[in-house]
Amino acid sequence: MRKNLVIGGLLAFVIAGSLPAATAGAATASLIHWGPVQSRSGHHGYAKADVWITRFTAETFVVSGTLYDRDAHGEHCAYVRARFHYAGGGTGWALPKTTCAPKKPIRLSSDGRITRVDVKVCVYDRARRTTLNCYADAITPAIIANWPQ
Repeated sequence: MRKNLVIGGLLAFVIAGSLPAATAGAATASLIHWGPVQSRSGHHGYAKADVWITRFTAETFVVSGTLYDRDAHGEHCAYVRARFHYAGGGTGWALPKTTCAPKKPIRLSSDGRITRVDVKVCVYDRARRTTLNCYADAITPAIIANWPQ
């Protein structure tokens, strides 16, 4: 009996240890690399986001990746925001993410199925609390339909 418990416990440990890796691999495989979205260049630099997206069939659509602050001005930071166009109608904005560090991981998610997402990247002026030099990419299923898998 004791031998069965040890073997069963060991087997459960091995299986549990291998599940997160398999799940993480599956999640990574379902992501689509959209690429860089960069603000317009200003007097001191720009902001950039390297964007990955989930498939449009996902119940919760996620924009993830890395946000880069490429502006030399101390009061300017990188800013990213996503506007989701919902399948049932209407739009909604994800809370913006900002960083004054050279780079920061980002994750912006929808509240349901969407038909389009606009990823907006700007330089954020902390002193004025405003965005500058913004650029937005509109991403739709039609645009990515023929991309290599």
